[in-house]
Amino acid sequence: MKSLLFFLALLPVMADDRQSEFYLREEIPTPPGEVLELGSIAIMPDKKVAVSSRRGDVWVCEGAYEKDLSKVKWTLFARGLHEPLGMFYKDGSLYLTQRPEITKLTDTDGDGRADLFETVTHYWGINGDYHEYNFGSDPDKDGNVWVVHCLTGSGGASAKSPWRGWCYRYGLDGKVIPTCPGIRSPGGIGFNQAGDCFYTDNQGLWNGSSSLKWLKPGGFMGNPTGNVYAKLTGQEEPPNPKTGSRMVTEVDKDPRIVPPPIILPHGKVGQSPTAVIYDPTEGKFGPFQGQVLVGEQTHSQVQRVYLEKVNGGYQGAVWKFLEDFRCGIIPARMGQDATLFVGGSNRGWAARGGKNFTFERVRWTGKTPFEMHEMHAKSDGFVITFTEPIDASSAKKIDSYKAAAWTYIYQKGYGSPEVDKVTPVIDKVTVAPDKKSIHLKVSGLTRGHVHHFNLNGVKSSSGKTLWHPDVYYTLNEIPK
Repeated sequence: MKSLLFFLALLPVMADDRQSEFYLREEIPTPPGEVLELGSIAIMPDKKVAVSSRRGDVWVCEGAYEKDLSKVKWTLFARGLHEPLGMFYKDGSLYLTQRPEITKLTDTDGDGRADLFETVTHYWGINGDYHEYNFGSDPDKDGNVWVVHCLTGSGGASAKSPWRGWCYRYGLDGKVIPTCPGIRSPGGIGFNQAGDCFYTDNQGLWNGSSSLKWLKPGGFMGNPTGNVYAKLTGQEEPPNPKTGSRMVTEVDKDPRIVPPPIILPHGKVGQSPTAVIYDPTEGKFGPFQGQVLVGEQTHSQVQRVYLEKVNGGYQGAVWKFLEDFRCGIIPARMGQDATLFVGGSNRGWAARGGKNFTFERVRWTGKTPFEMHEMHAKSDGFVITFTEPIDASSAKKIDSYKAAAWTYIYQKGYGSPEVDKVTPVIDKVTVAPDKKSIHLKVSGLTRGHVHHFNLNGVKSSSGKTLWHPDVYYTLNEIPK
């Protein structure tokens, strides 16, 4: 049955016909004859875009912003690297987080190819296991690159090389800062608008479902497998949670455990999350400026996340956003002119889309979709804002909404079904005077649960239905 469900998840899914009204997705031709399974994307000066492949190549693309994409030009910058999964441009050089190290690549003679390769750090260990991925960020405000080190083996049941299951910060001057244990199987890493670092972790051991996690320095991300290296850091022993429990229960026992700010319900909102970026375009990519975008490999999508802080921790809502990409998304990068670049691969993991690899761009058409914009937790329910005024009569009807809530078993076994299900009751809906938000007064809020709301019955003042009517809010804390 599990294999059948996985097969069904890969069946092509028609994108909502309305997507092309709001966002134009276009394929960028890749170098002829090359297998360009993208692992990372970097924005360079002069409207050049660098990409790295999982096979270890680095190419530079010219013309990726132009209207006529048939004229793009590719230049091979480097070859022979080891699965780089994180790259950025800084001061004339490209920096890559690859499997054995962070490497600085420089073209010193101006011929378009890297001729100087310098090791920034190789502090961690590798042993040849294919699953020992390393995902690296851009530099933070202090100049440090955050790297999440995947556990050993596809099940993630061991940490056979130093710092597997850990996040470290690495300075470009070679300094190392142990930051967070508890990593399982990351798929991407990046920052929100506030500069805090997040990564995506995949369903598996100690992860009931995939999620977006906050790398809070000193916090524990949930999987104790990598705790074996704690003694080498000189820090205190990380938490050792009880299997078969619930995340909220273990957090109350040991506040060093950082619950996932956003749980991505398996199969409902993808099932293999990857890239983490935010929209810095100040409205040039649509109405969601400042919000986080999360790549999705299996379902070939990009999801949208609104984060807020409640009682000192992050939590928030996730919606489906962009889909119909031609392969599973791994890297994503917002380029110049509010152009979203994405790339992907299906090697090792099958994906929707029909291609083995892809490089694509997305641009906003200028037309604003009728969508939920933000979702805020309140002591008695939720406030949901919209991108345009709503029809008050439809919004006030209780039967315009459906609600459900559940959590997951926090356990050393692989994943979890949805458990402890409850049905929140919407007692009252209050429409704001400007008709741009609603206050849902809800009985049955449950701390630690994912709260799912479907707003199929809510219409805009002009009669439109929501592009994406489903939202999933991870309620780690109920505001006081």
